[in-house]
Amino acid sequence: MMVTDYQNWVIQLLKEYPSAYPWIPCTSVLCGILACKLVYDSSQLLSAMCFKHYASLPRMKQVEWDNRVISTLHAVFVAALSIYLAFWSDLYADDEQRGSVLFRSSAFSTFVLGVSVGYFISDISMILWFYPALGGLEYVLHHLLSMAALVYAILTGEGQIYTFLALLSELTTPGINLRWYLDAVGMKKSRAYVANGVAVFLTWLVARIILFMYVFYHIYTHFDQIKQLSTLGYYLMLVSPCVLGVLNLMWFVKITKGMLKTLAAKRD
Repeated sequence: MMVTDYQNWVIQLLKEYPSAYPWIPCTSVLCGILACKLVYDSSQLLSAMCFKHYASLPRMKQVEWDNRVISTLHAVFVAALSIYLAFWSDLYADDEQRGSVLFRSSAFSTFVLGVSVGYFISDISMILWFYPALGGLEYVLHHLLSMAALVYAILTGEGQIYTFLALLSELTTPGINLRWYLDAVGMKKSRAYVANGVAVFLTWLVARIILFMYVFYHIYTHFDQIKQLSTLGYYLMLVSPCVLGVLNLMWFVKITKGMLKTLAAKRD
């Protein structure tokens, strides 16, 4: 009975967006939110058992520690599946008989995007609840734009290839989080911290600068297809990459300055 009621509720909620799998959007988002809650609770338990520094951290630092565990696991999950769907699967392979890549989607690709929406909802909720301890306005803007693009791609099935290419930028998250952890446990002057800074610089350059250049090139070469999207989709495809690209450049400048500062201090 509960399953039937849930299915009817989903169908009513998404009746303006007909789909062969109407249960996927809501179910995948709920799965993402529940997974974040499970990881957060597990991190509180396991971190206290496995890392002696965890218990001595201030309460807000512990919250950020657990929050970063969630973002790290989400990054590994979504980056691995984005690589598979965008480059290894045949979903977006060059095949004119299957139509434009901008209008291709599958039940699996939609589910993956929904899980990611669940993560962004959980993360922005924590950011706002503890504001500004977990991030400032730039993080709020980044998450809102990301969710808008994700939700549009889920409900319409359009532009999913660009969404997965953008999600590949999450490859930088594990390195960024590792850098925070090294600082939190007092290893800021270690070789591992220096090596991490160089690794973050390189992964950011590839995943958030060079990759976005490819995204802009792909948009340019497929602009005739982008013009076939709805008005909302058209502007999302143009505005979201530009704003995210600017944010990536701003953060890249900070990362570069931080790396050079760390290398200079290490030489001294």
